[in-house]
Amino acid sequence: MCRQVLCASFARGRITALRRTLAERVAGEGLGGRRLEDFVVAVNEVITNAVLHGGGGGTVRVWWQHGRLWCEVADEGPGMGRWSSALPPPSGFEAGGRGLWLVRLLCEHVTIVSGPVGTTVTFSVARG
Repeated sequence: MCRQVLCASFARGRITALRRTLAERVAGEGLGGRRLEDFVVAVNEVITNAVLHGGGGGTVRVWWQHGRLWCEVADEGPGMGRWSSALPPPSGFEAGGRGLWLVRLLCEHVTIVSGPVGTTVTFSVARG
């Protein structure tokens, strides 16, 4: 069974409001503490990437399935081109470049599908 928690479009200037809505809905669904914080950070990183690198916006969908909270963020940007699935963090004090690396640290079942018509990132966390 799949139970939807949130489905929304987003664009530049709407990230903060979306993050608040997401946190409220997910907390209302019973995810709390560190898991809630990590999930919200991960979603924020991916939607920020979509705004900055993926055409300026996209859609986010969050749902429960089989005891896991899932998120899918999709954009219609130019795709990521050649990239490594390892995605190590940048060295030194470079600004940026840590978003997908953080998602991999904070979440599970991370998949990235990218091509010339957009990128979709999907990930999950266990209920608790």
